Amino acid sequence: MGVHTIHPALLQRQVRVVVVGCGGAGSALASGLPYLHQALIVRGHPGGLHVTVLDGEKISATNCVRQPFSKSEIGLYKSVVLVNRLNIFWELDWEAVPAHLTENQPLTRVDIVIGGVDTRAARSVIRICTTGSSTVGYWLDIGNNADSGQFILGEPLNFENRRKGNRLRTVADLYPEVVNTKLEEDSLPSCSAAEALERQEPFVNTTLANHSLSLLAHLFRYGKIEHHGGFVNLATGHTTPLRIDPATWRCIQKRRKGNGAATNRPPAGNETVSQAGSR
Repeated sequence: MGVHTIHPALLQRQVRVVVVGCGGAGSALASGLPYLHQALIVRGHPGGLHVTVLDGEKISATNCVRQPFSKSEIGLYKSVVLVNRLNIFWELDWEAVPAHLTENQPLTRVDIVIGGVDTRAARSVIRICTTGSSTVGYWLDIGNNADSGQFILGEPLNFENRRKGNRLRTVADLYPEVVNTKLEEDSLPSCSAAEALERQEPFVNTTLANHSLSLLAHLFRYGKIEHHGGFVNLATGHTTPLRIDPATWRCIQKRRKGNGAATNRPPAGNETVSQAGSR
């Protein structure tokens, strides 16, 4: 098994983070980032985190069931409400952008992109914006269904991350169907609070967010990681790490091709490859 070492620049200056999507997963993860920021500062990091949250969605009544929003905030932008709350409580200067990420927004001067989106189209946009001439260092993706999901930290193939055998594979590298916009979308908006709870367990988002935050915290504290994601199943209690191993990556990619990844067939074994980020 391999070991990944953190990009050295991230230990020498403020780390620029962009969170794309402020639904169940995105809001849970964004709400945990101040704790990581404080931990970095206490341990002598020169600047901690500066976070920008992008989401063009407004708060609905359904969102108030499983997401950290209240009825008094219905009609306001999710990103603005959440970031204002974090800034006031933690005395931060983080930013909110009440708009969706588009292909015309190349992500430069960004170190980590965190995706909490729930459609193939949205993931495809993240992939486009983090590859090619982009200088994004890492793309952390979270996806889930009713009671299971995955989190995967990857290094997008771009100007910053050159093609090499030990480059951390992204969710799009390992599971290309999640960015294939020709496939039918898996998730539909919930029309009521009851339907929202029926479609998804209430703690799956926070569980995946905590696993993701723990992975980032380990990377920053120790400077290295031995796994770059994992698959979580709340129904069985099983958590399977995604090891840093080119042979494992090739096996996943080969199996996906063999199973017909261009179709909506379920993944094999303990893998859970999910679209939902919970709007």
